[in-house]
Amino acid sequence: MSESLVLRSASMSDASLLLNWRNDRETRNASLQSAEVLQDEHLIWLRKTLSDPAQKLLVALDGDTPVGTVRACFADGVWELSWTTAPEARGYGVAKRMVEILAKQLTEPICANVKIENAASARVAQHVGMERVQILDGDIAHYRRGELM
Repeated sequence: MSESLVLRSASMSDASLLLNWRNDRETRNASLQSAEVLQDEHLIWLRKTLSDPAQKLLVALDGDTPVGTVRACFADGVWELSWTTAPEARGYGVAKRMVEILAKQLTEPICANVKIENAASARVAQHVGMERVQILDGDIAHYRRGELM
């Protein structure tokens, strides 16, 4: 992995790649929604996400190689972030770098919900200045940076 990483907007041509990453066993184990996603429902979700001005869905590239995705959803004055690293790119700091790039672009508060046992994602949230502020449903940590108006 190189040190340079860029983010580009996702498109429908990324559908298969994003679905494969989403349905990867380790990704599902770390996700709040751990069920496998079917292709039809994924395509519906992707079309809706790409057409929603309150959402940013980005693909991280190392050179020409896609290595992860980061999403930001804006609601109630805060951007909720979520991310996935490509299985072959794990362990190289990709998540920290791609989330940091996006977080630097956002002036409003940011937050993320992370399973308590997902230490890697907790470190990503902390890396971009989020602090754990509460536990939801007993096993989800809510991280936040910035104040609500």
